[in-house]
Amino acid sequence: MHHVVSTFLTALLLSVSVLPCVAAEQKTVKLVDINSASKAQLATLPGMTPAYAAQIVASRPYGSKSHLTTRGILPRDVYERLKDKIVARQDPVMLEKLLKK
Repeated sequence: MHHVVSTFLTALLLSVSVLPCVAAEQKTVKLVDINSASKAQLATLPGMTPAYAAQIVASRPYGSKSHLTTRGILPRDVYERLKDKIVARQDPVMLEKLLKK
């Protein structure tokens, strides 16, 4: 009986010790919106330079994050490094500006 209780307690302790690891993996990644982020926020992205950040802000709005490469704002290699960390959210006012371009 002592062996069964000991085994149960060991299993219980091991399962509890794994919980913090699982919780840490479930962190939500906050995406940077290229249509509204400041230059300072953009600067936190991998491969971003002050010049790229300034160009992103000056060339808004974007209908899609891929416009950073199709419109010549970022080189492909820089875009590949940060594409999973950005989004191009659509604001009705910005969308109207985009349609007028």
